Amino acid sequence: MPRFVDLEETMDTSDIKHHYSQQFNADLEAIRTEVLAMGGLVEKQLNMAIQALSKGQSEPAESVVSSDYKVNAFDVTIDERCTNILALRQPTASDLRLVLTVIKTTADLERIGDEAKRVARMAIRAASGDHGRNLFSQIAHLGTQVQQMLHQVLDAFARMDIDDAIEVAHEDVKIDREYENIMRQSMTYMMEDPRSIPNVLDLIWSARALERIGDRCCNISEYIIYFVRGKDVRHVGLDQMKKELSE
Repeated sequence: MPRFVDLEETMDTSDIKHHYSQQFNADLEAIRTEVLAMGGLVEKQLNMAIQALSKGQSEPAESVVSSDYKVNAFDVTIDERCTNILALRQPTASDLRLVLTVIKTTADLERIGDEAKRVARMAIRAASGDHGRNLFSQIAHLGTQVQQMLHQVLDAFARMDIDDAIEVAHEDVKIDREYENIMRQSMTYMMEDPRSIPNVLDLIWSARALERIGDRCCNISEYIIYFVRGKDVRHVGLDQMKKELSE
């Protein structure tokens, strides 16, 4: 909490502190609400991009590309609010961890939005040819996994739930495994039919974007753990993460 300096020893500042604390809590709750709103928009963008890619639909993909500015606007607004809180409220302890968690989370959500836009652009290209459309339908399962992962980490953020955050880290291992399988299949396609190389390369870039979204979700889960437990579990393995949280 911020420090208060009495102008007079006899001055009663309890009411001032009470109202100051209420406003501070309202500010913190407002930025949490903004993050969840941003997360909902990013989730919608990702769902539309994956649907467009797997079904060869250009219209929803074009909508994703044209709406990316909304995600960026959320990022700027939340960043400004966090800057004001840091400058004016001077939060400490858990309040400071919340602000830092929000700043880092919105940065990753903005990048997830960028990856969704990248997937949407690949979907637009795939929709122009039947061969590409059939090829891209094969990463629908990876897309579904990533969608579920994003939804789960946003839910974990809303409730600041460590157990769900750890589960997201588990899911990232599955995402990486699925991504590696797609890479191996893609190499086989290109060797068997060199004419498929342009479409397969687009497939690879789309799969890579989805894999990166999984990484971003894992980052957010680590920020949640940092806020709740005050422990930085970045750059450690899943087993080490569990060990540190059990201490």
